[in-house]
Amino acid sequence: MPVAAARPIVLTAAERHRLKKAAWGHKTPHQARVRAQIVLLAARGRPNARIAVEAGVHVDTVRTWRGRFADLGLQGLLDRKRPGRPAAFTPLQTAQVKALACQLPAEANTPLSRWSCPELAREAVTRGIAPALSVSTVRRWLAQDAIKPWQHRSWIFITDPNFRPKAKRVLDLYARTWEGVPLGADEYVISADEKTSIQARCRCHPTLAPGQARAMRVNHTYGRSGALAYLAAYDVRHARVFGRTEPRTGIDPFMNLVTQVMSREPYASAKRVFWIVDNGSSHRGQRAADRLAAAFPNAVLVHTPVHASWLNQVEIFFSVVQRKVVSPNDFTDLDQVADRLRAFEDRYNAKAQPFQWRFTTSDLDDLLARLDRHTTDPPEESSVALAA
Repeated sequence: MPVAAARPIVLTAAERHRLKKAAWGHKTPHQARVRAQIVLLAARGRPNARIAVEAGVHVDTVRTWRGRFADLGLQGLLDRKRPGRPAAFTPLQTAQVKALACQLPAEANTPLSRWSCPELAREAVTRGIAPALSVSTVRRWLAQDAIKPWQHRSWIFITDPNFRPKAKRVLDLYARTWEGVPLGADEYVISADEKTSIQARCRCHPTLAPGQARAMRVNHTYGRSGALAYLAAYDVRHARVFGRTEPRTGIDPFMNLVTQVMSREPYASAKRVFWIVDNGSSHRGQRAADRLAAAFPNAVLVHTPVHASWLNQVEIFFSVVQRKVVSPNDFTDLDQVADRLRAFEDRYNAKAQPFQWRFTTSDLDDLLARLDRHTTDPPEESSVALAA
């Protein structure tokens, strides 16, 4: 049977330039490189068998790409569109599953708190959206729109009409101003609060130190040896902590902390000492402010807004205590807890630096405006939703 003659190839200058760039370019994909080399060799009048040897491919491959270039030019070297396997699901079915994922399970009369991919696949089949549906298919559909119904975030409403003024006072103090006037060198800002119910949990077996490829091991079973409260006052500018332990929180324990700080220098002789506190029962309202001013005339109590204890810098210090001192909890008695806390205070004060507080009043305005746009309340309502 006679063999068909090789298709003649004639290149223009532009085609030759593009083919050479593709054939010898460092970033050219391998398939495109081979096809370009085949056409360049064919343009030199080489037979298909010799081109196959030089390009390292089968002669039928050479015949295919030589013929496609002869018919279509450079476009012939591109892959043809492949129909692929027919879609198993329609766009409507995909949209229905996504819509189901965006509903609360309670709205679907399903006894679940939140959806998971297996539950969504099962519910879709139950509703007749699809006769069969795999978990991986549901997961892929949800990933297209970043839908994650298994995650949740809590939020609260800001109900305090004076939220911004109260928050601004705290932020201004962090920026060393009060009522528009810069603070002097003899004025101090103290952030104070209580960390309640620090338990002494005595493990029934000793804690094992970490080793090679082994984490610290803490026995799950423990005995309770009581709990105490840790009260701390944090000097915002000088990064100094004053703490004490008490059997419980209350007005008297808080005033003991204030006395501990205000009876020492430089706070005793300071012009003003601002105490930033939240709205806990130990220091809530105007009565607490009057009580503090009566005991120490140079002390000024400043409250954060309700549900805004995150504005209190001492909470950052408490998070450090939780990570580095309290957890994992393995103490024989409350005295050991108190000793550990006092020792950590000394260690912290020896090397601590002020927190790099970057949240300003401008950020506060942006946050409130952004949350106001997302609130579900009518426009005339003044409350906004605050992400926890």
